[in-house]
Amino acid sequence: METLILFILVLGLLFLGAPVAISLGLSSVITIAFFSSDSMSSVALQLFTASQNYTLLAIPFFVLASAFMSTGGVAKRLINFAIATVGHFRGGLAMASVLACMLFAALSGSSPATVVAIGTIAIAGMRKVGYSKEFAAGIIANAGTLGILIPPSIVMVVYSAATDVSVGRMFLAGVVPGIVAGLMLMIAIYIMARIKNLPAEPWRGFHEIARHGKDAGWGLFLIIIILGGIYGGVFTPTEAAAVAAVYAFFVALFIYRDMGPLKDEPWLRETDSSRARVGFSAVVYAVSFFSVWMILSFFATSGPGGATFGFGERATVGLVLSLAILVAYTLWRGESAGLAGVPKHLAASLPIWGRNLGMTARSFFRAFFNEDTRKVTVDAARTTIMLMFIIVNALLFAHVLTAERIPQAITALMLDAGFNWFTFLIAVNILLLLGGQFMEPSGLLLIVAPVVFPIAMELGVDPVHLGIVMVVNMEIGMITPPIGLNLFVTSGITGMSLVQVVKAALPFVGVLFLFLILVTYVPILSTWLPYSLMGPELVTR
Repeated sequence: METLILFILVLGLLFLGAPVAISLGLSSVITIAFFSSDSMSSVALQLFTASQNYTLLAIPFFVLASAFMSTGGVAKRLINFAIATVGHFRGGLAMASVLACMLFAALSGSSPATVVAIGTIAIAGMRKVGYSKEFAAGIIANAGTLGILIPPSIVMVVYSAATDVSVGRMFLAGVVPGIVAGLMLMIAIYIMARIKNLPAEPWRGFHEIARHGKDAGWGLFLIIIILGGIYGGVFTPTEAAAVAAVYAFFVALFIYRDMGPLKDEPWLRETDSSRARVGFSAVVYAVSFFSVWMILSFFATSGPGGATFGFGERATVGLVLSLAILVAYTLWRGESAGLAGVPKHLAASLPIWGRNLGMTARSFFRAFFNEDTRKVTVDAARTTIMLMFIIVNALLFAHVLTAERIPQAITALMLDAGFNWFTFLIAVNILLLLGGQFMEPSGLLLIVAPVVFPIAMELGVDPVHLGIVMVVNMEIGMITPPIGLNLFVTSGITGMSLVQVVKAALPFVGVLFLFLILVTYVPILSTWLPYSLMGPELVTR
């Protein structure tokens, strides 16, 4: 009886237009107060416990990192790199948009952020070379969903918090499916491009890939910091999120200078001599290589058995290689022949270093209180508060489910009905696809996961595999009306009506449905990488 009342209250409040968080929290409190033997003190206890969940602390930091990366010029640089890589294929600009979404997804963890960051630039670019607005919008709406599948992913953090599954394993589990989903979208674009005779960008050579890869390098290196730090055993996923936020702030304001007090202030000016430019670039490459070497070698040797390569040895090797790069670049690009010309180039670059370091020092503290910084942090705070309010109320709802033994009752019912793992996953997919049309992903996942997780464990479904299946369903939910977040975001950046965006996205939704079937019934796609590197997930039933 309590089960029926609880679900009637939730669905009734949702259909009356109440926010998801209010629907979950209010229905849980009413059920406990009037229909359950549970104490009302459990409400306060659950709210306090949820607020102390260490795993959930990763969410505000990933949201903040995503906000800085979206506001800065990272998206534009990623798009240029993607165009240089795959733009020469038929329909290459559309394929590059998918690749750019995949790369940005590895930085942001959010689908709407991926659509906004990549879509605002890519859709306009596709329109200029002859793509229809509908085709461009459909691609971005679908490719943007990769934001929650390719790690880091906020939705994966939410799933881990709801089920106590390892965040690290979930992040690794999303790598192979994320790549497969991106490739499937690219293949579909290529086939449609051949049919529609869509244009291809000219092939500009590998040097163009290297040039744009260098421009996007500071953004792409965040992927290495997050994943390398987690799986090198340097820090936890929550700590990785904090590092990502600080790194994104520093890169956006002081390296790329796309926002903040140094906005549009170039590192090099036209008045700088060519000798000074070469010397400056040589030092930048040498210092960058040394930093990357020290970080990557630390990640590689910080785990068990990695203590044989200490700091001194790593620093010595890094210095030797960095000096070799500095000299080689100066000899290649410099005006003076021979090693004697290297010090002259370095000396000529000193005024450039002095100017830029001086501007950075003068602007450092102002950067924290700059209007751009304030806007980004406020936007990130709003998103975080919205997500955390949903999550806390959803965890309260999950507590009521557990207290009333609802998952156990549903498990017994399904087992008696003859369900096995195959038919169970069909039922989960149908439930999530229907629910995804009406609810925000994090809220829906927190409602469904506590119910289906015990059933999945009883039927022998792998917990990490189940998580990826649920995330992929959340992806499709974000591009299906009436509450598909990506549809609304795409409509906003293109000026198209919601109906037009739905029609534009529909052909590519079919690709994601095929991908869902593949992920659901080929578990090795999800489990091979995390279990190869971290071992199997152990769950106590």
